[in-house]
Amino acid sequence: MRIYDISQTLREGMAVWPGDQEFHRNWTMQIRKGDSCNVSWVTMSTHTGTHLDAPFHFDDSGLDIASVCLEQYLGPARVVSMEVERVIAVPDLERLNWEGVDRVIFKTRTIGWGEEHFDPRFVYLSEDGAEFLGKRGLRLVGTDAPSIDAFESKTLLSHKLLLKHGVAILEGARLADVRPGDYELICLPLRLAGLDGSPVRAILREL
Repeated sequence: MRIYDISQTLREGMAVWPGDQEFHRNWTMQIRKGDSCNVSWVTMSTHTGTHLDAPFHFDDSGLDIASVCLEQYLGPARVVSMEVERVIAVPDLERLNWEGVDRVIFKTRTIGWGEEHFDPRFVYLSEDGAEFLGKRGLRLVGTDAPSIDAFESKTLLSHKLLLKHGVAILEGARLADVRPGDYELICLPLRLAGLDGSPVRAILREL
């Protein structure tokens, strides 16, 4: 049974959303400096690399990432290849078979964005596409892009529509080595009280 690690490596110099806190590693203690052990600490955005958005990200009264239902983040998931130039719209979604699908992760041409640079022309989900998925009762929507919404979006309505329907959001998945198909997804957030999101170690396991 093969396991695919679909998490970005968190490291200094990795691409982040413009304006977000960059990833930095710092040391409290180091063996090479005569200390008894290595102890490090990091600074980063809660939306660094492969991450989950909490409802609180877009709603002050929404659940923080420590309070979300963990069942959304583990279970059967379908990886779907979306061969679109920029936007995933309703006609693209209507062509797919949604029978028995609780979680979907979109594999797009955005593959590899987080490794070296940020490309604002990533593939995003249209607002009517978000409403379409929300009405289908999905538990989670994921993407290999850094955001569900377009980079230039001011309203971030696709996020808000999914969250309105109780759909969890996974962003920044690393899918280059993953074929379209059905898997078991595990992507649990850190229990960060009062925060809007969390980096995750996300995996897909062959069924």
